[in-house]
Parts: sequence; C-alpha cells; structure tokens
Amino acid sequence: MTNPRALIFWGGWEGHEPEACAAIVSDMLREEGFEVTSVPGAEALRTEPLDEFDLIVPMVTQVADDKDDIERLRKAVAGGVGLGGFHGGMGDAFRGSPDYQFMVGGQWVAHPGDIIDYHVDVTRPDHFITAGIEGFDYRSEQYFMHVDPGNEVLATTTFSGEHAPETAGTVMPVVWTRSFGEGRVFYSALGHQAHELTHPSAREILRRGLVWAARKDKT
Repeated sequence: MTNPRALIFWGGWEGHEPEACAAIVSDMLREEGFEVTSVPGAEALRTEPLDEFDLIVPMVTQVADDKDDIERLRKAVAGGVGLGGFHGGMGDAFRGSPDYQFMVGGQWVAHPGDIIDYHVDVTRPDHFITAGIEGFDYRSEQYFMHVDPGNEVLATTTFSGEHAPETAGTVMPVVWTRSFGEGRVFYSALGHQAHELTHPSAREILRRGLVWAARKDKT
C-alpha cells in the first residue's frame, strides 16, 4: 500500500496566518504517514493533479474564485478525494461560489464579539472524530455560519446573545462531516490562528477529521 497523499493550498487573508497554519497541518499529516504537497495560492486547483490526492485541505480565506477551478475541485471530491479543513481557510474560502459552499456544507457569516470565550459541546461522542473528547471551553472567534441541515453535526456551540442579541440561544454547528459524491468532507470552525492549533481538543478533532476524510480506497 502506498502512503496517502495530501494537498494543502494556502493564502488569502493574512490574519488567519495561512502559511504558519499550513506548516503545522503539514507536520500533523506527515506524522500520520501522508506525503504532503503544500503550495501557496488557489492556483493549485489548476496546476496540481487533484484526483491523484487522497485529501485536499483548503487554507485560503476570501480569495477570488474561478468557476473552472472550483469545478475541478468538486469533480475530484465527488470522485472520492477527501476534503477537510477548518475555520475561514475552508469555511470562508470562496465567498463568491455557492457551488463550493454547497460542497463544504456551510459558509461563514459573522463572529459577534470577535475573540471571546465560549463553550464547545460534543454532540456525537460515538463518532471516530470526537470519541472520548468531552465538551471544552475555547477562546477564539465564535463562528456564526449558514449551514446545510443535512450535515452530520459532531459538535456545537450556543450563542449567549451578549454580542448580538438576535443570536441568543442559537445552537450553531462547530464540527461536521458530510458526503459529496464518493468523497468525504470534514469541517471544523475552530482554529483562527496558528497558536489555536495547540489546543488539545481542537487539535485532536482536526487531526482525526483530516484522517477520516482522506480517501480510503486507494492502494
């Protein structure tokens, strides 16, 4: 059996520290036995052989979308390539592409209060990604997102309404999985900047989620 291959493409808004995050995730995946290709820019969607990878990790907040590039990505995932990522690098990558958002299962809308303390509730303790992980406190942007009700939600957060009264009591998905064609999709809203990837629960969820999403039928 050959080692699984992962493609990370990073860039966009520097506030999310895409290069530093890409380096951390690259090391994480290499520890799991992946051969990792990490490249700057969404141009990778047209220059890399997408269907030859087992996992694709977008890390490109608010970059310009090219319809043909998005279609190449959608075709690769529908054909069995895994898609996994976190926070705005995946959940706010191609803001102008509903086709991309449909595949991911959600799109960032707001983070009332910016960096705040909030709680993450694990709702699927029986899932590989969240097994043995209990609810935990977290300090970051609490993402309010538009999400597909068909997602398999593994963790949520509840908005207090302190920073946006209209959100009081809203239970928002934080971690989910879904299928897109033959491909597995994993998303976590956690991980605003590189230092957050050291949070034990958030890091473990990300690690397991990326491993879970990777194509399983390639030998």
